[in-house]
Amino acid sequence: MGETEIAERADELWTVTAGGFSATADAFARDARDDTLWFLSMVGSQTALKAIWASLLKQPPDQAHVIRGADGEALSGGYRRCAVPHETVGTWTTKIAKLPMSGGWHALVYTKTAELGFERDSFLLLAREGDDGPALHRRFLDRRCPLPLHGSWSMWLWDRGLANGEITPLESVGLSAYRCAPNADRLRDDLSHAVASGRLSLPSEGAPEQADYLKGGAP
Repeated sequence: MGETEIAERADELWTVTAGGFSATADAFARDARDDTLWFLSMVGSQTALKAIWASLLKQPPDQAHVIRGADGEALSGGYRRCAVPHETVGTWTTKIAKLPMSGGWHALVYTKTAELGFERDSFLLLAREGDDGPALHRRFLDRRCPLPLHGSWSMWLWDRGLANGEITPLESVGLSAYRCAPNADRLRDDLSHAVASGRLSLPSEGAPEQADYLKGGAP
């Protein structure tokens, strides 16, 4: 994100603080149930960005907060505690780049569970404005399911995940974020029932293999 876009979104910005340092957060994803931080995009000095992230990765981590308002203009009363989830330690990637035409730096910090090919059943879904969340969710789920999931099933899979708690919306700024923890056995049963009841139809190609799978046969 460039300086012009950051300035235009000044009323949407937050400040992230940790280890005695602070920076402007233009996007983040946080689980309000346990105060865990799942994604962070921040702008500030290179020293501050590195120090904040080092503080969050410490074991135990330093206390950290996101506060409504840009760094230097943060508004009191908007404090949100945040900490890196223990189960994601070792999966984080940090990309730091210098912003053009200024002395500022931008850091993009995310867990690899947000990557399509990361080998873990649970995943983090990050959707920018204009992204098709249900279609993106189906792609991630398809990589983790023994049977290809047809594109026409995207909305059914999305609604199902939200209804049974396998998709959890996160408190987020600058993007939409979801924690996804699919249950493979339950998904297979629900797919079987949906196909049997006619709520879902099988595509013509590959239909016998899918039908056998949904009936309990070998994939």
